[in-house]
Amino acid sequence: MSDDQKRILENSLWAIANLLRGKMNPDDYRDYILGFIFFKYLSEKQNIYVTELLQGENETDFSKVTDNETLEALREECLIKLGYYLEPKELFDTIALKGNNKTEGESNFILDELQAVLNHIEQSTMGNDSEEDFAALFEDLDLTSTKLGRTVSARNEVIVKIINELHKIDFKLEDLESDVLGDAYEYLIGKFAALAGKSKGEFYTPKQVSKILAKIVTHGKTKLKSVYDPTCGSGSLLLRVKKEAEVSEFYGQELNRTTYNLARMNMILHDIHYRKFDIKNEDTLENPQHLDKRFEAVVANPPFSAHWKGNKNPLNSTDERFSQYGKLAPNTKADYAFVQHMYHQLADNGTMAVILPHGVLYRGNAENQIRKYLIEDKNAIDAVIGLPANIFYGTGIPTCILVLKKCRKAADNIVMIDASGEDHYIKNGNKNELRDTEEKSDINDIVNAYINRVEIEKYCSIVTLDKIKENEYNLNMPRYVDTFEEEVLIDLQEVSEKLINIDEKLEIADTAIAKFCNDLKIPKPF
Repeated sequence: MSDDQKRILENSLWAIANLLRGKMNPDDYRDYILGFIFFKYLSEKQNIYVTELLQGENETDFSKVTDNETLEALREECLIKLGYYLEPKELFDTIALKGNNKTEGESNFILDELQAVLNHIEQSTMGNDSEEDFAALFEDLDLTSTKLGRTVSARNEVIVKIINELHKIDFKLEDLESDVLGDAYEYLIGKFAALAGKSKGEFYTPKQVSKILAKIVTHGKTKLKSVYDPTCGSGSLLLRVKKEAEVSEFYGQELNRTTYNLARMNMILHDIHYRKFDIKNEDTLENPQHLDKRFEAVVANPPFSAHWKGNKNPLNSTDERFSQYGKLAPNTKADYAFVQHMYHQLADNGTMAVILPHGVLYRGNAENQIRKYLIEDKNAIDAVIGLPANIFYGTGIPTCILVLKKCRKAADNIVMIDASGEDHYIKNGNKNELRDTEEKSDINDIVNAYINRVEIEKYCSIVTLDKIKENEYNLNMPRYVDTFEEEVLIDLQEVSEKLINIDEKLEIADTAIAKFCNDLKIPKPF
């Protein structure tokens, strides 16, 4: 699929999303649009697989198969291969055709039938390995919500319109080399995050920033055994790593239930088999779900300066993730608690990259103690990358990326990259954006500076641990990367002469104006 065709698909899907604009908030209609796209995907994915299985049979059209023995065999195969099963009458196309029925005397009411189908998708997985991955996956699609319409008829009309518009779009799932639909899904998630803004846009990390983290944690590798995101949101960071290297297993944890559902859908839509991902719905700091595992790549965009129980939970002081640092992260700023958790789960041959507010670089007290331990005792911090302000949907504050390793090659220095200057991004509407074009790639500039570890004036410094120790483990960027621009010297004599020249010209002009006023016998304006 060409870039033009990809844009057409994205625009077509967004046009469908706009059918609900004005009826409800973006974070509400997001769930309906993305949920129905996912239902269509599951239906078409199964239909393609079943068509392959039916080759050579008397009936090769799944929608027309009625033999119970054949249907049962197909169901078993689908549960093994896909993890779910839809009956012929439950396929997306069948529901869409009923909704589009204009035959007089026949109903186009599909709400009850659609709800039953969505429930059955989840029920079909019970007792199978895929049960947890599909459980309550459609719970946010409330077809009885008055936000869709005040009456049942009005709600049905809206849903029929969405289903019919989706029915017109060819997802081209037969193109096995293509991840176009998954990319279009990511595009929609990003659009919804932009609309949600500061209130609820934190479930998505902009793809430019995701790309930096993915390139860093996969540097020098074409295959990864595992990648982990303890605050995975919609799963965008995990999936971005997949674009940089072949990944065997994906792990994540997400506190928000709706976002957790979105992450699971996103993984499946990107053709990640249900056996290859393990996304959990829990509080990572209070109830971590993967503590027994160590991961080759760890990426995260945790909620900035979130509150956590900290010293209010006596178990944290003896928790192996936090206990060795001497102090716990402040109760009102969990940033370093997430860093400690991620570092604890990092494999010895792994790399982690985490997005954090700039305050983690210089704040004192407990955070300085933790920072000192990571640098002096663990020698874990490999790079600090300052990003421009206002590039995230959830906040406008300046942010940074910390890169940590357990076995660093550069044992006596830290790369400090200041990519926050105006030369290193562009404005796009009301947000700043990192460029990634053939002409200019701010993303590649950052990644190359990290990899090459050479001094770049006003951009990148290779800072010794001794110098950082002299600064009492304060990592604030201006201490190490001098971005100061010298002011242009002003020639006061030249300025004075110009002012005298202006005064002379004004005097000549005033004389001319006075003459004209006298000739016209009108008062002078001065």
